[in-house]
Amino acid sequence: MTRRAKGLNEIYPETLVEISPEDAGRIGINGRKMARITSRRGEMIAKVLITNRVAEGVIFGNFHFPGEQNVNNLTIAALDPIAKIPEYKVCAVKVEPYES
Repeated sequence: MTRRAKGLNEIYPETLVEISPEDAGRIGINGRKMARITSRRGEMIAKVLITNRVAEGVIFGNFHFPGEQNVNNLTIAALDPIAKIPEYKVCAVKVEPYES
């Protein structure tokens, strides 16, 4: 449903990850370059937005785009044993610059 929300599509018209200025500097991502984000479960390529909206050591990936560049492909579909909510929100990843 979020993919159909006009407001979200205006703010985030494509796959994007947000990263802190400290992390971007440390791993060599400058400006709005592309990054490869990998986890034990998958990989994606996305445009990077350097912002103070995320804390150092954390990235945020929008998840309303279907297909290969969806951040949910990096996570696990396991359910919380009590709430039965998928663990789509958190996982460890490696972020590195990507040149197409």
